[in-house]
Amino acid sequence: MAPHAYFRSLRLAPLAGAIMLLAACASSGAAKPTAQASDLYAQLDQASKGYETAVAQARAGNTQASQKTLAAALDQLKVASAHCSSTPGCDPQRFFSVFDRLLRLKDSNFALGDDVDGMDDDPPEGSSGKSGAASLPEAQRSVTLLHGQQLSQLIAMNGPVKAALEMWLTQWRGNLMDAYVNYQFLRYQMWPEYQRQDLPEALLFGIMAKESGGKVHAVSRSGAAGPLQFMYATGLRFGLTTEDGFDSRFDPAASARANAEYMNEQLRAFNDNLELTLAAYNGGEGRMRRLVGDNTAVSLYDPVIYNQLSQETRDYVPAVLAAAWLFLHPESYNLRFPRVDGAQGSIVLSRPASLTELTVCLGSAGGMSDGWFRTLRNLNPRLDPQAAQPTGTRIIVPKLLERPYGARCVDGPWPILANDLHTAVLPVVPATPAPPPAPSRSSGSGKARSYTVRRGDTLTSIVNRLGCSSVQEVAEMNGLSQQHIKPGQTLKLPSCR
Repeated sequence: MAPHAYFRSLRLAPLAGAIMLLAACASSGAAKPTAQASDLYAQLDQASKGYETAVAQARAGNTQASQKTLAAALDQLKVASAHCSSTPGCDPQRFFSVFDRLLRLKDSNFALGDDVDGMDDDPPEGSSGKSGAASLPEAQRSVTLLHGQQLSQLIAMNGPVKAALEMWLTQWRGNLMDAYVNYQFLRYQMWPEYQRQDLPEALLFGIMAKESGGKVHAVSRSGAAGPLQFMYATGLRFGLTTEDGFDSRFDPAASARANAEYMNEQLRAFNDNLELTLAAYNGGEGRMRRLVGDNTAVSLYDPVIYNQLSQETRDYVPAVLAAAWLFLHPESYNLRFPRVDGAQGSIVLSRPASLTELTVCLGSAGGMSDGWFRTLRNLNPRLDPQAAQPTGTRIIVPKLLERPYGARCVDGPWPILANDLHTAVLPVVPATPAPPPAPSRSSGSGKARSYTVRRGDTLTSIVNRLGCSSVQEVAEMNGLSQQHIKPGQTLKLPSCR
């Protein structure tokens, strides 16, 4: 067995399964451990040391001895953790702590390995392995580094991050899977931009998963746009302009470049404090710098900082970190990402077609049960998906769709059906003209007056009783966004009668 293949085989999933069962067990607090609990703690220490020995043996090339040592260490840890829940005085949190430490040890020492399914495969057939995202194993070697530091050492496994992990694994699980699939097809455009800036891929995935879920055309209610949700002014500062009517915040490569530049700028400002940097990305760097001042070593969770953050930012930072952590360690949390061949290719249209028509004729090619509309839009953000593109237009597609396009979308019934559906004529309903504004009943010659609201009054009853122009006019004069008034309130009224 080759050394790198063995490194990939060292999984913590069995360990995770045993330890995660302890989540429901109550901690014994500060109570003195019983003799039985002390014995379990001794086994825990031995197992942890055994794991470290296995790491050292594997790195020294002693594969057979390392495998034997590792198996014994994990068996001992599983047995000890299984007995903790039924042993008086045994604190399950100690086993969680060891689990967390071994994951971080794995990040530091198994640099050639990874438990992201499909990320350590060989490059797609026919590719040089040096274009796009470079060869996947090489990209993975630096995946955990952030300015020379291990990303896993910068993610504190505290309460908020644990809670976010649970959300991603339960209520947000579908969103996480969608984000992962979307990212795999965007990876060849986005990851090289992050790699050039010496930033970890897991961080890029975590931000994208939380911001847009990999939907390139996402726009928030506040106007943030694109896969990484840049506000317009911030995007301009990092070169995301409008070119020929196209907002480059929607360009995956350009937005990844701008995001990487922003993150590096803020990491320098906050002395590589990742939590503060993410908070600045969500809540504004000016606000974070005012809160932090010169103390860039302060924790985001310090009450002085945390209590002044918006709830959105309090939720945002741990959610990004948790998604990044799961990107690095999915199987350790009983999570398995789907295998996705995201290698990028292209087709040249043999006949005019829109992205929607291509989606219909491609169907579920390549096993994509949800169809290819989202992916085609993501990879071709400048194209109107409803507009037919002329013959000879080059369309970016996943490489695995190049053959299905030739087989399904050039000749035969599917492109005809797709075009027939796309050009269906809808009935034209004439627009209903807006009603003319109601005539004002105010004389226009008198002066405005005031009125003190009495108990039981409403704007409608006041207008009707005094013969004023309209409820809307009274509301506008008094700056009332809703018709809520209270006794004793003084209202300005137009001339009435």
